[in-house]
Amino acid sequence: MLKMNSLNIFSNTFWQEEFFTVKRKRLFTSIILAAFCAVWVYPLLWMFAASFKPNSELFQGTGLIPNSPTFENYGRAWVEANIQKYFFNTLFVAVGSVVITTISSAMLGYVLGRRPLPGKVAIFGLMIFTLFIPQGYTIIPIIQLLSTLGIGQSLWGLMIATCGHSIVIFTLLFAGYFTQVPKELEEASRMDGVGPVRTFWYVMLPLSKPIIVTVVVLQSLQAWNDFLLPLVVTLANPEMRTLSVGIYSFKGEHFVDWGGMTAASTIAIVPIIILFLLLQRYFIDGLAGAVKG
Repeated sequence: MLKMNSLNIFSNTFWQEEFFTVKRKRLFTSIILAAFCAVWVYPLLWMFAASFKPNSELFQGTGLIPNSPTFENYGRAWVEANIQKYFFNTLFVAVGSVVITTISSAMLGYVLGRRPLPGKVAIFGLMIFTLFIPQGYTIIPIIQLLSTLGIGQSLWGLMIATCGHSIVIFTLLFAGYFTQVPKELEEASRMDGVGPVRTFWYVMLPLSKPIIVTVVVLQSLQAWNDFLLPLVVTLANPEMRTLSVGIYSFKGEHFVDWGGMTAASTIAIVPIIILFLLLQRYFIDGLAGAVKG
């Protein structure tokens, strides 16, 4: 009996020590992660707080709470700086490019992932090679192509141009996902007399919901924040500016309206944050499925 009691005491002591060791490791890890999180989050918090400060108060210390809160920066940015126009321009381009990119890359990914094609490896290699071409080298051909099509000075042209580089990446995502879908689903559809087009729309596409959400989030982020392409396309027509280009206009030759810029930046970043928070679960599942494929 004494021996059993000793074993029980030793076992309880061992598990208690193991428990506290794990707790200490988790606490240490949490502290390190919190420090990294603070480094990334603080600039966003500073931007949000600065949007309620007058320009004279912006750089008086690093505190976040305004001494004299004001909404004048938002009014000046939304109306006087024409951010309201740039916001809807960006929304139009982002939504249109998301629809075009999602449908196009899904169809291409289905063909490359499920259909036997001659030279498929070479096609994949060529697509991957295009990812390493900097955007600046393709600006002139894009502008010339849009001008030839007669949409060089329109939001439609900017929308189509925004889709170009993204379709390659998302096609590879869809191809990787469709490759791992069981062949029995297509065979069952074929037995029921369903053609490949209807199989894609009614069977394969609904199954790829996580990838679709991933494409929606990434393409929205890319279209919403793109700067170089909208800057070049809208040089001759300032009314077509997107948010990223419009925010840059707060910087003058001799003065920078930091209050208006931070307010406009806050207006620009809030929709993307909301979109990600709503779709984050599907977004993570989509990335995990694409990597697995």
